[in-house]
Amino acid sequence: MNLYKKYGYVIFLLFLVLVPFNFIFGVLAIICMVAPLVLSILGKGRFWCGNFCPRGNFYDNILSKISRGKKSPKFFRSTMFRIFMVLFVIGVFTSGVIKNWGDVSGIGFVFYRIILITSIVAVVLGVIFNERIWCNFCPMGLIAGFIAKLRGRNTGIEVKETCVSCNICAKKCPMGLKPSEFKGGIINSTQCISCKKCTFSCPKDSINMKLK
Repeated sequence: MNLYKKYGYVIFLLFLVLVPFNFIFGVLAIICMVAPLVLSILGKGRFWCGNFCPRGNFYDNILSKISRGKKSPKFFRSTMFRIFMVLFVIGVFTSGVIKNWGDVSGIGFVFYRIILITSIVAVVLGVIFNERIWCNFCPMGLIAGFIAKLRGRNTGIEVKETCVSCNICAKKCPMGLKPSEFKGGIINSTQCISCKKCTFSCPKDSINMKLK
């Protein structure tokens, strides 16, 4: 797990570089579309986003080195914008798949095109603001968060009563959350990606991961 956390982004880079040689392999991207939903259904919230997503790993290990580290603007975190992104991206994807139905290579290209375009957007915004800004409105992440909310389990991170609200953890949270606001319970936010950066930064050891 620790090795993957350091080098998982290689999978993302290999996908971008190698798939153009044969777009059939572009359909492998479906793994990153289905996996976060499956884990969310299993009660793990957006655990995929903060721990297994190859592109998210790229944000953490590479993009973070050139990002300005600014808080995501409220616009990108607004409900209306998030709904728009889900409908727009899913709509474009579905339309592309329907047009190329029966052509595996064509469908693979649809997957690749969406990954490439959204990655460019994520990198540009990531440099201007913070490395995980895309995760604020990533369609698959939002859907996974919505599923988790329906199940009543958005995350497995617990903030103990021993929290002194120093907010050191808030400065480390790539999603702009304040764990201290959830003192005495579980972080109940669909934006939490369970990356555990808050748990590592807490000087009082008041934040722990408690996944099922």
